[in-house]
Amino acid sequence: MKVDLKESCFENIKIRNTSLIGANLVRCDLSGSEFENVIISGVNLNQAKLFNCKWRNLGINEGIEMNGHADIVNQVCFSPDEKSLASCSDDNYVILWDVKTEKRKYVLQGKRQVKSVCFSSNGTALASCSGTFVYVWNLRTGKQILKLDGSSKAMISICYSSDGTTLASCSSDRSILFWDVKTGQQKIVLDSHSDDVRSVCFSPDGTTLAYGSGDHSIRLWDVKTGQQKAQLDSNFGEVMSIIFSPDGTILASGNTEDFICLWDVNTGQQKAQLDGHSGTVWSINFSPDGTILASSSDDKSIRLWDVKTGQQKAKLDGHSGYVYSICFSPIGTILASGSDDGSIRLWDVKIGQQKAELEGHYSCINSICFSPDGTTLASGSNDKSTRLWDVKTGQQKAELDGHQSCINSICFSPDGTTLASGSNDKSTRLWDVKTGQQIAKLEGYSGYVYTVSFSPDGTTLASGINKSIHLWDVKSGQQKAILDGHSDDVRTVCFSPQGTSLASGSQDDYILLWDVKTGQQMFELDGHSYWVLSVCFSPDGTILASSSYDDSICLWDVKTGQQKAQLDGHKSCVNSICFSPDGSTLASGSSDKSIRLWDVKTGQQAAKFDGHSGCVNSVCFSPDGTTLASGSGDNSIRFWDVSTAQKILFSDNCQKDTQAQFQSSTIINNGLPQSATSIITVLRISQNPNFDAQGALILNGEFVNHQSLNLKSFFKFKGSLILENYTELKQE
Repeated sequence: MKVDLKESCFENIKIRNTSLIGANLVRCDLSGSEFENVIISGVNLNQAKLFNCKWRNLGINEGIEMNGHADIVNQVCFSPDEKSLASCSDDNYVILWDVKTEKRKYVLQGKRQVKSVCFSSNGTALASCSGTFVYVWNLRTGKQILKLDGSSKAMISICYSSDGTTLASCSSDRSILFWDVKTGQQKIVLDSHSDDVRSVCFSPDGTTLAYGSGDHSIRLWDVKTGQQKAQLDSNFGEVMSIIFSPDGTILASGNTEDFICLWDVNTGQQKAQLDGHSGTVWSINFSPDGTILASSSDDKSIRLWDVKTGQQKAKLDGHSGYVYSICFSPIGTILASGSDDGSIRLWDVKIGQQKAELEGHYSCINSICFSPDGTTLASGSNDKSTRLWDVKTGQQKAELDGHQSCINSICFSPDGTTLASGSNDKSTRLWDVKTGQQIAKLEGYSGYVYTVSFSPDGTTLASGINKSIHLWDVKSGQQKAILDGHSDDVRTVCFSPQGTSLASGSQDDYILLWDVKTGQQMFELDGHSYWVLSVCFSPDGTILASSSYDDSICLWDVKTGQQKAQLDGHKSCVNSICFSPDGSTLASGSSDKSIRLWDVKTGQQAAKFDGHSGCVNSVCFSPDGTTLASGSGDNSIRFWDVSTAQKILFSDNCQKDTQAQFQSSTIINNGLPQSATSIITVLRISQNPNFDAQGALILNGEFVNHQSLNLKSFFKFKGSLILENYTELKQE
């Protein structure tokens, strides 16, 4: 239902057994509506009014996100009763989640990175491996029961037998250990692989243990005798994951060669090969009835396969990083996934439909830039392409192909006729914006091009290559000068508005100011404690802003070279900064997924925009200053309205402020205050449209999916405002 129904009144509407995928319901009044068994994937509910709704058995193939880990999530696992989900991470923690409420029940701390978790068959204990140890935890008390030591190198994977009496573990020392869970004693040691053992799995009847290795083989062992029963040689890459089908007749394996193999356990012969992923298959899991196989990969996707036919049933997109682990719930209606984007997601298996695909980038967006007239936005991506977008419609105007590797930086010439792009293919290219044709290819150096910048008069191009800055004559394509001074790679360069100075930031933690005419170094600015990722001059050229891997932003006096202020607030590295055209505001984008606006005069944070699900790699103001564009590792570009940026207070402790904001004089259509429009995405350019509900007003009502999970927290995560009292909104 990809139709535009914005600003319509649908009060008390009743909808059953249908799909609203892709519907635009921005600013619609849906108060009193009743949805039953309706798919709402990709629906845009920004600023909608959702009072007293009864939405039940909702289908949404965007993962319900649970955030709690600060690093890569290595594995997720459901408890047998489906009430709990365990997750482990490189942040050294195991978290036990309540599936229904999505809240944390326990946080268990390991000594090192926790690579694997597994519930006992009765659900009373949880095993985890961290470093060279396996720990067993009592889930009633959250206390450690056992600490099993026997490996000489870090543990990789653990698995309980079906009867819960035995625990198997595999390690990078190439061994498999069997433990008696009751006594904690080691029972058997298996050692025959010529490389790391990556995955272990018991057969459903507990008589056989399978494990896969980096030596490209899978081996089946008799648990009782400790003898090898069979060896399955895939010859298709390192085996990263294995699992038995529920009936024990099929073994599935995922490998570094991007596909999945299905094996006949009785004969040892390969039955099928499932192709579709474009990266290492890290995790595979059968549905409880054995009809579906789920797989996850480096390509950031999860795929569902029909085991009988070998055909792909669905592709689930949403994670912004590698998906290292997946797990079906015991009754098969929910699929959990864990990723190196730090998040865990729950997916509705019942609807499992592929999201609508729009033409666009299919990998991380590293750089964006407005044309001088503001009508076009350019973007550069890890997918090796540069694309031009019509800002008014959000439609792609052109795709500029030619680079052989990821594009790190793009920049329009001052007259808007030329676009420069720098890439890891060690070239800088100039493009005719009107025709989309390549004008020139600047090469002859051996390093990645991390940054490009035009001089204000458009005659000179600067590019950062290895430890040097190269200056190029745009007209002839000839190199004019090389500026040496940094001791590590140059990540960012920027000309002053007058074109007389050039700033450069480097992995050596320093910023250098250069005289463009003489090529001499003017100042060395020392204030950051880690890589300098972005530098930007104020429009009048008096201030230089810099951002760093150390999570901070610094403001510098260009005339004296002294630091004026340090702006702190981001929780991770600040990848990009940009001054507003009037110089009063500085925008910043960070790996903490947020965009922040700063008052340059006071150094205080003026606003914070949340919405991206991945690192924000690039931010750019439109020429008139009313719009901010952002490009992210979630593969999307978003436009934000910044002209009315004001903070909205919504809490139990500020009833008066809440009431004042909702007076009739400030209500737009559905009741959202104008002050809220500053945080609403007005346009998103993305391959996969996600569900949106920024600024939607929710009062009372039900929002429940097929698994009876309350989706209000999901709506809140998407930016909705959960109201407590209707009287707050009544006119005085």
